[in-house]
Amino acid sequence: MLSSVPASIDVKKSRGLHITWSDASVCDYSLEQLRSMCPCATCRQQRAEKKTSKTLLKVLPGNYAGDVVIESVELVGNYAIRITWTDGHEAGIYSFKYLHELCL
Repeated sequence: MLSSVPASIDVKKSRGLHITWSDASVCDYSLEQLRSMCPCATCRQQRAEKKTSKTLLKVLPGNYAGDVVIESVELVGNYAIRITWTDGHEAGIYSFKYLHELCL
């Protein structure tokens, strides 16, 4: 069982996420933070190759031009969200535990 779950999630497609947690903490996640810390296997591997988890990683297809913003957010069960980005990336499942850890 999660120690803290979102009480509300406010999606600002061009700015990021605002989450109020059940433990009364409030967190704002920028687009850059969310995209660079994508938890999918490919992004984790690329961060590991850079030898740091703090790198602001942009994983974009070679033919993508434009600002990367959130296209959509969907719940995954009762434990996570999946963010689809305007560059087509949608492999990251952001567990509530992971998001809460990013906030601290």
